[in-house]
Amino acid sequence: MATIDNDQDLRAALNRLTPDQQRQLGCRFAQQVMSLSRDERVNRAIATGLTDTITPGELEDAFRAARAYAVKTYTDCGRDTDWLAQADHFVAAAAAAALTPDEFMTERQNRAWKAAVQARMAVSCAMMEDDSADESHTARQQHALAAEFLG
Repeated sequence: MATIDNDQDLRAALNRLTPDQQRQLGCRFAQQVMSLSRDERVNRAIATGLTDTITPGELEDAFRAARAYAVKTYTDCGRDTDWLAQADHFVAAAAAAALTPDEFMTERQNRAWKAAVQARMAVSCAMMEDDSADESHTARQQHALAAEFLG
């Protein structure tokens, strides 16, 4: 099993993944923070992205659902002090990042890394309301999840 002890190791490992593997692992990162989601469509999009046999149409539908919710909730982030609503936004952003179709990706982007960072943002927002939330724990969980995924 691969050892991933820090974010540099994580990024290096994620950069070796295929786009399909990036999607699946990115959705696992989003799934870790799904309890902060308030929208069932986002939760279904994450579940869809976790499947091994996803059709291009299913991928597009899941991406659109997650992206639409992330865009809708983005406008509240800058002016609202509802930290759990902001966490909800970042869960959707993590799902959308993981599910991003190839045509929207640049060569330097990585779905799984972007999903990991957005998931951490969700936890950071939740920390404002919930003392038990811990971003460093989330990072360690992501390291372990990636190592297990690479198995």
